[in-house]
Amino acid sequence: MIYAEHCNLSFKPDNMKGGLLFSLIFAGVGVYAQDPHFSQFFSSPMTLNPAYTGKFDGNFRVSGNYRNQWPTINNAYTTATAAVDFAILQNQIPEFDTWGVGIMGLNDQSGNKILNNNFLSVSTAYHKTLDENGYHTLTVGFQGTYANKRLDLTKATFEDQLTALGFTGVTSEVFSNNDHVAINYFDVNAGLLYSGSTNGFNNFYLGASVYHINQSRESFKGGNYVLNPRLTLHGGGYVPMGQATTFHGSFIYQRQAGASETVLGGAVAFHLSDDEELDANLYTGLWYRFGDAFIPYIGIEFSGLRLGYSYDINNSSLSTASNRRGGNEISIIYVRRPPDPDRKKLRCPKF
Repeated sequence: MIYAEHCNLSFKPDNMKGGLLFSLIFAGVGVYAQDPHFSQFFSSPMTLNPAYTGKFDGNFRVSGNYRNQWPTINNAYTTATAAVDFAILQNQIPEFDTWGVGIMGLNDQSGNKILNNNFLSVSTAYHKTLDENGYHTLTVGFQGTYANKRLDLTKATFEDQLTALGFTGVTSEVFSNNDHVAINYFDVNAGLLYSGSTNGFNNFYLGASVYHINQSRESFKGGNYVLNPRLTLHGGGYVPMGQATTFHGSFIYQRQAGASETVLGGAVAFHLSDDEELDANLYTGLWYRFGDAFIPYIGIEFSGLRLGYSYDINNSSLSTASNRRGGNEISIIYVRRPPDPDRKKLRCPKF
């Protein structure tokens, strides 16, 4: 699974030391490096598809995510993002069209912060309306990312250092810098998105994205490793189930190198107010990552602010080692909406 394992290597956490975890992570970097991402993929738009940039009903959007994977192993994997996106040139382009621009920062740490990955991304997307009511749009988006990956060798011990007395041996690994090793590269990503509505009160969408189009080269030891492209297909929609509830469903399929994942599920929104401007909802739902974990979700939304929490319940072959604890995840999205009650509301993808 892409998210469940950052590298295609498994391990036993009993008496796990940060250095041994690092040795596995480091080995994985040379085999099938995979992207960090979130179980709440629907709450992390710019790590999912650049075409989501600017696709919301409001003036600007701020989003953030935090994940602590495998909490039974200290600081095994922690991932966090912060992003903002907004529309530009609204008075210079056709009505209901949107041109979005956004910026995102992502930090991913592995092995008790031995491996520290930082990414800074700038995205843009143009949303072209296909009908006079603005119900149907087709979007193309692009994203450029500057990546910095850094190893802190002062915190590392290697597998070949393990002796009967502990990690007391001398490693055969050789690096150009005895304390820190860093690599930098530039990445290119792109995506497409279709969004539609039959009556202005529902929404359905389908998208595809490709990350690492230019297949950047990355290696801490001067090798010739090429970063594998990540292909993502995703979709979903929401449908009112009466005056008090709305059903939201979504799916994602991702493939990178020899790894893939499929996640499918949904949530029911219980409307807490009849005032559309307040947009007050309580969400409860469940997603399933096939062959890996159940993902219960709860969220609360009020006046454009949505907070979400999920917890992976692992049911894969790693469930014994992880005590069925896959990871805590928190998301936050805030959309600033214009105060005009007579404005044309946009029915955008959600979940």
